Amino acid sequence: QVILTESGGGSAQAGDSLRLACVASARSDRSGAMGWFRQAPEKEREFVASISTSGFNKWIADSVKGRFTIDRDNSKNTVYLQMNSLKPEAAAVYYCASGAGGIPIDSGRYYYWGQGTQVTVSS
Repeated sequence: QVILTESGGGSAQAGDSLRLACVASARSDRSGAMGWFRQAPEKEREFVASISTSGFNKWIADSVKGRFTIDRDNSKNTVYLQMNSLKPEAAAVYYCASGAGGIPIDSGRYYYWGQGTQVTVSS
């Protein structure tokens, strides 16, 4: 029973920055790696970034490397996605997920999901 709540989405122009936050209601035996996925209209959900329980290991999708970063604050049960130099193709609903094992880049490895937060990017 872990509830994930995303925030920080909104409208931005190309080149701007946004920071998304995901707060977990509690830690559990299935709380481990946390990650972010996104789904644009008429496209499948895709991996964006993830971070291990300790925060020492991070995985970033090639499409956003150098522009997006992920961090977590375990004292607040929160993971952040810092999105810099936004491009129009970044427009999507962003979903937070938790509980992944192994290499956390596959959606099937996650047990809990948030409701999503909308990000719009204007060119």
